[in-house]
Amino acid sequence: MLEEIFGKKNELVKLALTHPSYTSENELNPLENYERLEFFGDSVLKLFTSKLLYETYPESPEGELSKIRSILVSDAILAQIAVKIGIDKEIILGPSEEKQGGRKRESNLACATEAVLGAYYLSGKEEEIERFIKDYVMVFADDVGKHFVKYNAKDILQQYTQGVDKTLPVYRTVGTKGPAHKPVFEVEVEWQGKIIAKSEGKTKKEAQQNCAYEACRKLGVISEE
Repeated sequence: MLEEIFGKKNELVKLALTHPSYTSENELNPLENYERLEFFGDSVLKLFTSKLLYETYPESPEGELSKIRSILVSDAILAQIAVKIGIDKEIILGPSEEKQGGRKRESNLACATEAVLGAYYLSGKEEEIERFIKDYVMVFADDVGKHFVKYNAKDILQQYTQGVDKTLPVYRTVGTKGPAHKPVFEVEVEWQGKIIAKSEGKTKKEAQQNCAYEACRKLGVISEE
């Protein structure tokens, strides 16, 4: 699907799909993986996303745009996009990372997506990148703006608990259910020695975010949406 969006792959794109575990386990040059392209692609992603947010929401102040962008370029969103465009199938992993579920790991998918954007930018695909950001990233923008607390609940809960007693909430994965290829994680959050909320999610991060939202709602930190 990458070729449908951006055009023919080149060596830079292949490098962008190479996880550091493959480099390490095959004793290759330590630079022969996506890390440098990820570093560059992170800036490419933020640049084009910022441009489109600026154009799409001319009445929104800088602070609001920054908050929305922080969610749009997060690992959670990028991992969803990576699956939609098939990066999860194309990423090249070392055997141990493969066995440990690295093909579904949120951080791996997000990093590879950033690296791919970096590779295509260096290949002169600016128009394709802008269209990609419009089609795959900006589609989340309205929902993020309307339901920001749900996307940012962990930070909101942390700010609240630190303001009350200078402590942090503690998240624990207490179980999983469903098939091995599609697990659902069960998480609880503890504060002041008490379990204040429980929730589920398709990833541990999503479960924690859902759990934090429930905790914020129960504590009265946020109102019901």
